[in-house]
Formats: sequence, C-alpha cells, structure tokens
Amino acid sequence: MFTGIITDIGIIRALEPKGDLRVRIATGYETAGIDLGASIASDGVCLTVVALGPDWYEVQVSAETVAKTNLGDWTVGRRVNLERALRLGDELGGHIVSGHVDGVAEVVGLREEGESTRLRFRAPDHLAGFIAPKGSVALNGTSLTVNEVEGAEFGVNLIPHTKTVTTWGDVALGDRVNLEIDTLARYVARLRDWERG
Repeated sequence: MFTGIITDIGIIRALEPKGDLRVRIATGYETAGIDLGASIASDGVCLTVVALGPDWYEVQVSAETVAKTNLGDWTVGRRVNLERALRLGDELGGHIVSGHVDGVAEVVGLREEGESTRLRFRAPDHLAGFIAPKGSVALNGTSLTVNEVEGAEFGVNLIPHTKTVTTWGDVALGDRVNLEIDTLARYVARLRDWERG
C-alpha cells in the first residue's frame, strides 16, 4: 500500500530481458534499510526488490506488467518516481494507492498557467467512468487531484513543488503514463454493478 507521495527520484541504470525484465534502479534511499522482497512503487507500479547494492536496487518485472503499464518505454537513464511502502503510523498525505496500475493514459494537453502546469490526459475508455472531478488519481505513482473530466479526457494541475520533487518536470505531449484509479471509485462501481444484478 502506498500514498502517492513521491519520496525519491530513481534513475534506470540497467534493463535486462530474461524472460521477464530485470531492472536496476539507482536510488537515494538508504538501501541497508531495504529488505529483499520489499515493495517499492516505481512510476506507480508496485515492484518487488530482488537484489540490493550500496545505492541501487533491482526488480524483476513480469511480461504481464510490462504489457499493462508504461514500463516497456523505460530506457537507461530515465528518471522514475519512487515511493516505499506505507508503514503503520505513517502520514497518509495523498490517497490510498495500491501500486496495481489499471491502464496507461496519454498526455494530450500541456500549458503553463502562472507557475503551475495544466495537463490533460486521455484515459482508456473502460477506465474513464472511474475518474471524477475533484477525485483522486495516481499518475506515474503521484497522487493528483482531478480538475475536470470530459468524456475520456481529464485534467490536473501541477504546482512547482510537485514538478521539482517528482519527474513531472520532464513531462511532454504524447507521454504515456501509468494510471491507477481511486480505490474507492472501484468499489463504488463494483457495488453498483452488483446491486443491478
């Protein structure tokens, strides 16, 4: 479980296809305090640590995860948003995020508004109904508030702080981003469908 509050920016150091994809990520985290088997959200995808070094960790990514996320777009040198798993007693500053990406959204609009950046995304059609104005979404692991929704498109606003402490300062039109819908929206929709029978 995560909060969508990014606590480090990692850098992809190596990508090795071995049936699955093995990835080495450089990090500012104190790796002596990370256990093998720990979960770290990397661009919003909950990945299991399988090896550790003094300033890096490695994860093994299944073909299913590569197919359902933007991890297939990763290249050596790419910066990625990182968040360690929530611990009992931690502050929940964002919203409940599972690290189980629902789909990939595309950046279809980008404009500066004062010091902030307004972004517009196109969600996959089957997920659009779960996104609501003033609701929460996780995009590349970052907890963000939805400003407006129009069909399958929705907008968010990035303040300067967010652009500095995450990879959102690198965003460009056409970028594919990992989208996780709000857990509460998922369960409300499921309950509605169940009641309809």
